Amino acid sequence: MNATSLIRVDQLVRYYGDHCAVNNVSFTLEKGEILGFLGPNGAGKSTTMQMICGNLAPTSGQVTINGVDILDNPREAKRELGYLPETPPLYRELTVDEYLGYCAQLHRIPRNRQKQALNNAKERCGLTDVADRLINNLSKGYQQRVGIAQAILHTPAVIILDEPTVGLDPIQIREIRDLIRELGKEHGIILSTHILPEVQESCTRVQIIHQGRLVLNDSIEGLAQQMRASSLQLVTRQPAELARLYSLTGVQSIEHLGDNRYRVLHDKESSPAEAIAETAVTRGWGLLELVPERRSMEQIFIDITGHHAPHLPAEAGDASDELAASESPGASALAPLPEGEGLTSAVTPKSSQD
Repeated sequence: MNATSLIRVDQLVRYYGDHCAVNNVSFTLEKGEILGFLGPNGAGKSTTMQMICGNLAPTSGQVTINGVDILDNPREAKRELGYLPETPPLYRELTVDEYLGYCAQLHRIPRNRQKQALNNAKERCGLTDVADRLINNLSKGYQQRVGIAQAILHTPAVIILDEPTVGLDPIQIREIRDLIRELGKEHGIILSTHILPEVQESCTRVQIIHQGRLVLNDSIEGLAQQMRASSLQLVTRQPAELARLYSLTGVQSIEHLGDNRYRVLHDKESSPAEAIAETAVTRGWGLLELVPERRSMEQIFIDITGHHAPHLPAEAGDASDELAASESPGASALAPLPEGEGLTSAVTPKSSQD
């Protein structure tokens, strides 16, 4: 693993009694990467995120943030983390400026640098024009921007975003995706989401965790390669001669889909598309269509995990996460700790207005 990785996770294990929620998970995050982290409910995804954030101690293994061990030096390590939980930790009775000023104090940004830090965060998140408005009066999309602003206020090396587009309308989703891609140029980002198109649109790499183990760790380009199925769809004007198709090199099987439509399964190493086209023309079948089929990301997810792909967040989190919550009450967003404890990466509201 690269010694300069922004996040380095080595053989991470977490048990709850006899139940192994996370089993020997290892990966890295580099600067400029946007890592999509997927998994069905109960897979250990949120437990892994909590351990990375320092909210939950692993049974064994190591997590370093920008070279700093989060267990040995939690305060220093958390300075390099910015965290946006699924429900943004906002004080809705404050204006954007008041709230971000409060967050700057929690992050112990020196007073003479706070104004510049606020201006930078507001500019990057498109909040300059609403700085004097009450957070409660902002749209949900702008409230999400405020949540991201507090996560980047102290210029962390790593930003962790949990379901950042849930509940937003299509225009707001597009704006947040653009913001995530822009932030990814200067930071390392982990994007935890249940929405599969989110990963394809925003991320440079994807991981899937299942039953506590990483079962997929690939670039988006590699994932796109996996989505290219080893099959062709053939449509002809006249019925095709199946015996002729079977005689072509590389053809493994043929499914008749009805109305002169056929699915031709072939070897992964070589496609018989050219031979099929030539045969269809010379035999007078009337070639209407010959296209390679693609597996969807949903199908890949189902094939790997055996679960239906989650389009929307479930009502309840991982089963292991419920256990984690009982052991780590501040798992979603930590309140300010006393002097000498670890720095927080997100702010917990003092009221229940959210």
